[in-house]
Amino acid sequence: MLVLTRKQGEKILIGDDIVITVLEVRGDSIRLGVDAPRGISIQRAEILKAVTEANLEANLAADRDDEVAADQLKSSLGL
Repeated sequence: MLVLTRKQGEKILIGDDIVITVLEVRGDSIRLGVDAPRGISIQRAEILKAVTEANLEANLAADRDDEVAADQLKSSLGL
C-alpha cells in the first residue's frame, strides 16, 4: 500500500487517466474528487459491502422460501 500525504488542491495520478484531487479537509474528514473514464467503476467500499451482504441474505431467504414451497407442494400431493 502506498501512503501519501496531500494538501487541499493537490492531486494523485493513477495510471494515465485517473486523477484523485483533495477537494477539502474539514476536521477528520477529507473530500476527494475522482476523475476517471466512464468505464471505470468507482464505489465506496462500505456501500459495496452492504449491498453484497443484502444480496446474500436475500438469496438465503429465497432458498428458505423455495424449501418451504417445496414442502407445501409435497404435502399437498401427499408425498
